[in-house]
Amino acid sequence: MTQPPVNLVIKDGIAFVTLNRPEKFNALNYEMFLEICRVQKRLARDRQVRVVILQGAQGHFSSGLDIKSVTSKPLQPLGLLAKWLPGNANLAQRVSIGWSRLPVPVIAAIEGYCYGGGMQIALGADFRFAAENAELSIMEAKWGLVPDMAGLVSLRGILPKDKALELSMTARVINAGEAASLGLVTRVTAAPVDEAIVFAGELMTRSPDALAAIKGSIHRSWSGSIRRLLARESWYQVRLLLGKNFAIAARRQQGKTDRDYKPRQKFW
Repeated sequence: MTQPPVNLVIKDGIAFVTLNRPEKFNALNYEMFLEICRVQKRLARDRQVRVVILQGAQGHFSSGLDIKSVTSKPLQPLGLLAKWLPGNANLAQRVSIGWSRLPVPVIAAIEGYCYGGGMQIALGADFRFAAENAELSIMEAKWGLVPDMAGLVSLRGILPKDKALELSMTARVINAGEAASLGLVTRVTAAPVDEAIVFAGELMTRSPDALAAIKGSIHRSWSGSIRRLLARESWYQVRLLLGKNFAIAARRQQGKTDRDYKPRQKFW
């Protein structure tokens, strides 16, 4: 039986999303783009999910776009790039920016190759835990292309402009240590998936509403105006104060209860 290009397993509030074309080092074909977006939509609806861990099957995150597969059918490149309005995200961009738009923390556990489109997907995560053997590259320039999968949304908040230009123009492959020194990865670890699970457990001791509010506020206000930032902070705080999880968090902090949190509010 043919394996799905993306596997989703939800266990104890953690959603494990696995890019699953190991015979191609998890290179991205058209079906994988579609399936990643379907998974993102499902996770956005599931208020029981508390953390997402994004990984690649069998030792590699993703070697990037499977150009031979995508260009084998003339309409597939058009399907990746088409959009109703210029400012909307197309299919190619949603597989990256869609992770930052989920109301839960997303951790990319990176092993082996993380090139091109794979790097763009990892940049959409909130945290990137890289194995010591990880190799990362913004590789599109090698194919005469511009990085166009929305990774720049995160990249501009991580790197100085000259470093972003250098890595994008040269398509240079860097190791996990250099990536960490640049801020491209959150931490380097011998076992990124295991480390991600431990970190997920730490995050799950916090109110899912608070995490959603913090993520939404930081992503939407990082480059926004001060007035919008102030308005969003106040509005989100009101929503939190009116929610049941605020009362649970306060009592947990005081050692008066060990009750589990309620599913996050539909608002987020």
